[in-house]
Amino acid sequence: MIPLIADKKELEFVKSYLTQHIQYIFREHKQEPFPYEIGTMIELPRACLTSDKLAQEADFFSFGTNDLTQMTYGFSRDDIGKFIGHYKKMSILSSDPFQHIDQEGVGELMRIAISRARQVKPNLSIGICGEVGGDPASISFFQEIGVTYVSCSPYRVPVARLAVAQATFEENKD
Repeated sequence: MIPLIADKKELEFVKSYLTQHIQYIFREHKQEPFPYEIGTMIELPRACLTSDKLAQEADFFSFGTNDLTQMTYGFSRDDIGKFIGHYKKMSILSSDPFQHIDQEGVGELMRIAISRARQVKPNLSIGICGEVGGDPASISFFQEIGVTYVSCSPYRVPVARLAVAQATFEENKD
């Protein structure tokens, strides 16, 4: 999984380098090649907007929600604790966007990215990593926009599994 990709040419270059190195390792260790995938993190707003081009090269996507949130807001996740309480008190933000996905901004970028990428590769596997991957409210949104899988901290796995089941139940209820 290649992080912080901003352009298709950049992804092509890094993917080519990795592929050559992987083939070298197979040859060097006299190992029969086995299937592998090379995907990219979607962590930059530009990557969301050019996801159709990135999908031409990537075997899968994984949204790095912490970095995408940081890049979208311009907030450092290391510093948000110093002012998030004040922002919530002043009704500037209703919650910490690093804990619950911001559906209007970050979520909309994700929606655009998924829509554009799936026009190129309808079955592209698309995941989430970051703390919001285990947030129940965020998980239902991720299912709504077509995310394939979520990744989260081990302690959040039971809650995440329950949230996926509940969202699937609600989705199929109609």
